[in-house]
Amino acid sequence: MPVHILLSRLTHEGRKTVKERPERIREVNREVEQLGAKILSQYAVLGLYDFVTIVDAPSNDVIARVSVEFGARGTVEIMSLPAIPLDQFIKGLQGR
Repeated sequence: MPVHILLSRLTHEGRKTVKERPERIREVNREVEQLGAKILSQYAVLGLYDFVTIVDAPSNDVIARVSVEFGARGTVEIMSLPAIPLDQFIKGLQGR
């Protein structure tokens, strides 16, 4: 399955929720998986984004559904980045 990198930024409401109920993060991860994506790894980060999540998803449609579903709640903004394995990227550049 294609790998995607999700960069997530909590909104004011999202920060309040995480502060009051940190376990909500794991609940959201289960919801992501119910939408068809498999979380491979996840990190809380400092800086412009709050979380970096690496997921397998069968299609861009699944990732779009995840982004819209969670973004519509008003607690998180997600930037989705399709990831290309390095070997595949190099082969594509070489025309093979």
